[in-house]
This record gives sequence, structure tokens and C-alpha cells, in this order.
Amino acid sequence: LDKDLIIKSVKKTNRLITVEESWPFTSVGSEIAFLVQNEAFDYLDSPIKKINSADVPMPYSSVLEEQYLPQVEDIILGIEEVCYI
Repeated sequence: LDKDLIIKSVKKTNRLITVEESWPFTSVGSEIAFLVQNEAFDYLDSPIKKINSADVPMPYSSVLEEQYLPQVEDIILGIEEVCYI
């Protein structure tokens, strides 16, 4: 984890969004969110946004898998949310 690069990016953009295909609890995004709120909280202009898979077991059906994994639309909505668009 490149801690200095993450902090530098937050200082530049004043925002943080993490996107990953994992459960929201105890994910890498959670660790990054903790790092930023602990060391760069004053630079944030909006709440930290985590975009993860659904908090359920991974389905085998391809139709359900689309609902389980983060999609492009989820990421766009997250960006609009932290940018107050």
C-alpha cells in the first residue's frame, strides 16, 4: 500500500472513492479509508465513498453476478455523489 501516494492524491483532489470486488467489511478499501481519515481528514471536502460488491455470498448465476459486482453505473453515481453533482 503506497500510503504517501494515497495521501498525496487526497490532498490534490480533496476526495476519496475506493472501488473493489470484495465485501465492504474488512476490505482493502476500509483500510485505505481508515488511513485517509486518520492522516488526511482535514483535506476531505466530502465523505469517503466505498463501492464494493454486495454483502452476500458470491452467486453462481451470471444474472445475479451482475447485481453482485460493482458496475460502471455504480462508480459514476459514486463520483457524482462525492462531487455533489
